[in-house]
Amino acid sequence: MSTAFHQTLTHIVADDELHARWLNTLSLMENTGARKISRYEHPVHTNITVLKHAAEEARHAYYLKKQIGKLGEGLCPDYSFDSLLAPVQSHHYLRQLDLQACRYLYGKGYSGRSLHDGAYILVTYAIEVRADELYGVYQEVLNQAGSRVNVKSIILEEAGHLEEMTRMLEQFSPDWAGIAADICTLEHLLFEKWMTAIRQLPALQC
Repeated sequence: MSTAFHQTLTHIVADDELHARWLNTLSLMENTGARKISRYEHPVHTNITVLKHAAEEARHAYYLKKQIGKLGEGLCPDYSFDSLLAPVQSHHYLRQLDLQACRYLYGKGYSGRSLHDGAYILVTYAIEVRADELYGVYQEVLNQAGSRVNVKSIILEEAGHLEEMTRMLEQFSPDWAGIAADICTLEHLLFEKWMTAIRQLPALQC
């Protein structure tokens, strides 16, 4: 990731109130992912990998919420807008990527359950690629700051998720690499918009 992202996180981690909102925002997005997986699940044909993934995403949301307590009492009790960073973009990030992935797959001739499955796999893959980078840089910043907060357990699980989604993509399409790259490009644009919105906070104008 860019030096600008590292610098932004350094400023966020240095301020307990901003840091709490950052953790809460990540918790929201993990929780959104868990809920998305639950909606995706087939009522009958749901395998253990999908169940594992849903459970771990929900655990990440809870774990990040618990980390907020290391920064102070009463911070960010829920996901209301004033307890988040870039709340509009954060709430709609995954939904927008899912919609764009569906449009992309529809344009390639997918429909019905195959489109539904493909969007789930591709969106999850793109998010796991992002998470692998984001949490890695975040932990580096936490280490440099000597923070009591840590996300090491999430990093390990996200790496496992990425391997699982890669295997699912290989089964989904022989052209999975090119398709996944296109969806990752769409995700990158959403990430940049999200980070731009975060950097526009007065406390981060420097």
